[in-house]
Parts: sequence; structure tokens; C-alpha cells
Amino acid sequence: MTTITRWDEIPEFEDEQAEAAFWMTHDLDGRLMAGSIHQPDTRESTTITLRFDPRMLSRIKRIARTRFLNYQSMMKQWLAERLEEEVRKQ
Repeated sequence: MTTITRWDEIPEFEDEQAEAAFWMTHDLDGRLMAGSIHQPDTRESTTITLRFDPRMLSRIKRIARTRFLNYQSMMKQWLAERLEEEVRKQ
């Protein structure tokens, strides 16, 4: 198994089959993955409480699990992205 240590080592794929074949013989270095995770500035934050419909929260948690994320972090990321979108509209 070949370990990928830089993002530019990953080629452009013609289709999903070519990509699947590549990943059968290659693996990402853990440090590469760890370095790509967004690390927000948490020196100052405020705790808030939100009430969610239990089904909605379950769906959010399920999406987060499929992305290997903490559901609260994913929600903060969604809010930050939407905030930037709204600010750009003004």
C-alpha cells in the first residue's frame, strides 16, 4: 500500500472506477488528514441552547457520522458558511 503524504500526489480521475482502483492501492497519511481539519479559534466562545425536533437532530447526527465529524462542529461549520453567504448578499 502506497501512502499519500501530499495532496498533490492524488491524480485527477477520469471516472469513479479509476478512483476506486487508485484507492485500493493507496492510503492517506494520518498527518495529512489531521492537518486538513478546520481548527476554529476557540479562545473565546459563548455557550447557547437550541431546541430541535428529535427527528431533525437525529438526521443531523446521521449526516455528521457519515462525514466523520462531531455533529456540533458540523452545525457550527454550516452556520459559519451560511453567515458568510448572507454577509456577501448585503
